[in-house]
Amino acid sequence: MNANWNFDNSYARLPERFFTKIRPTPVSDPALVVLNRSLADELGLCAEALAGEEGVAVFAGNSIPEGAEPLAQAYAGHQFGHFNMLGDGRAILLGEHVTPNGERVDIQLKGSGRTPYSRGGDGRAALGPMLREYIISEAMHALRIPTTRSLAVVTTGEVVIRDKELPGAILTRVAASHLRVGTFQYAARFLSKEELQALADYAIKRHYPNGEHAPNRYLFFLEEVMKKQAALVAKWQLVGFIHGVMNTDNMTVSGETIDYGPCAFMDVYDPTTVFSSIDTQGRYAYGNQPYIAGWNIARFAESLLPLLHDEEEKAIELAQKVIAQFPTLYETYWLQGMRAKLGLWTEEEEDKKLIGELLHLMYTYRADYTNTFRALTINEWEFCEQEFRDWHTRWQQRMARQDMTKDEVYERMRQHNPAIIPRNYRVEEALAAAAEHGDDTVMERLLDVLKHPYAYTKEQEEYAKPPAPSDRPYKTFCGT
Repeated sequence: MNANWNFDNSYARLPERFFTKIRPTPVSDPALVVLNRSLADELGLCAEALAGEEGVAVFAGNSIPEGAEPLAQAYAGHQFGHFNMLGDGRAILLGEHVTPNGERVDIQLKGSGRTPYSRGGDGRAALGPMLREYIISEAMHALRIPTTRSLAVVTTGEVVIRDKELPGAILTRVAASHLRVGTFQYAARFLSKEELQALADYAIKRHYPNGEHAPNRYLFFLEEVMKKQAALVAKWQLVGFIHGVMNTDNMTVSGETIDYGPCAFMDVYDPTTVFSSIDTQGRYAYGNQPYIAGWNIARFAESLLPLLHDEEEKAIELAQKVIAQFPTLYETYWLQGMRAKLGLWTEEEEDKKLIGELLHLMYTYRADYTNTFRALTINEWEFCEQEFRDWHTRWQQRMARQDMTKDEVYERMRQHNPAIIPRNYRVEEALAAAAEHGDDTVMERLLDVLKHPYAYTKEQEEYAKPPAPSDRPYKTFCGT
């Protein structure tokens, strides 16, 4: 049975210093854990073939499909503020699949063995972290947040050594591309201006073709990437998502969320919330994410300076004018989203204050972020504290000043306030069942309810419950 792969590998036609051609390291006994059949259909692939022996062999890196040109990408990046030479240390790009409607997507194997960029690592991945990425990336897609997606996870039949022996696994990731801010930093730091320009021209043609004829295509490119990232991070903030590792190598120029390592969703509203075990200083805390996005965009602008203008001072001036717009741009997207969450169609100057007051009350009284908006949406919140009651009155007065019926207002709110998110304890419950006990049913049920986060169905109510109080703060780990 033919899986219908249709590879055309444009990245492999860039200058050779952007990658190393290498095949995945075969594994001993691959087995399919989960296949994203709906995504396979969207890509024009045959799910039945992918679920069969030949499909599993491809997902495991044991077989290379016709037309694929496996390679590991080179890139650099700032990790927690420190610049490092990086690259695909445990991932291999099989190639670019072109769907029946002409969409081009990267097909990447994550956990497929050592590459020249492994820096002493084993190039492998454990089952738990790969299933985490599968669950969270699909949840993000359902939340209408731009994201890489997960096509499949297979076990390898081998163990990986972390703090203990863990079952090995490989994730098949689908992305608009794996071009990162760090890819441009690598080119600007280590390659020639001509190679940097080749990379920029390639990215513009692939992601922003309207800019090919702009007066300054590279300035246009910078502006568009900045807009995409401002909109993306605003969407993260609106659902309480914390990425955990906002290094520049984890920011794509396509504007997709990438790399679901120590990510998690916030329960109690607190801007200082950090889940990652390695973020000891809180650099990537929930409240810092917009600022870090702006910082990363500044690093992107620096890498493009040789292309923005022949005169360095003029190039810096052009870049500064663009990146100075980021805070305002981000706030515009965030305010639009917050108004929608509160059922506001019109704009008033005092809206920002009204939103800020609600967030302050949520912080003061340790309210659950998602369930606060959920309760407002279904009009079932019992406002015990007088301050909340007073705020609720002001909110009702604000809504009354717009020409919308209550039904229209609450329908708008239902479209922008998820009834459920992938609660951290639910994710851990699913991962433990699958990785430690071989029971995939817990994950399957979770994935099923996360497919329609705005449905507000009876079946979702159990998954809307916040975690029980605990003395131990929740921690997440990279899995590397």
